[in-house]
Amino acid sequence: MHEYSIVQSLIQSCEQHAASNNAKSVSKVVIKVGVLSGVEPELLREAFETFKEDTVCHDAFLDMKIQKILIKCNSCLEQIELEKHEFLCPKCNGSNIDVLDGEEMFLMQLEME
Repeated sequence: MHEYSIVQSLIQSCEQHAASNNAKSVSKVVIKVGVLSGVEPELLREAFETFKEDTVCHDAFLDMKIQKILIKCNSCLEQIELEKHEFLCPKCNGSNIDVLDGEEMFLMQLEME
């Protein structure tokens, strides 16, 4: 499960941000998880709950924003959020597309005390 190593890195990043801001704890962690990131949200949540003990995140709530796939069609120049994992433009049915968002995971925000 690579979610464990992702959570360990996430908590380490939270600890670094808390230390640099003289915070004693983190109360909320907001992340954006792309549907193509390879991260399973429920496994990530379970891993976070397991590994947050004895860290600055011990009472933190994990808020996950799931990012759908955002594409740009190079044929009709539309930017569209895909509902399905079908990599065709729903406007013109073209396959000449670029994926703009939905492939990565980012730490977006921390609430610290």
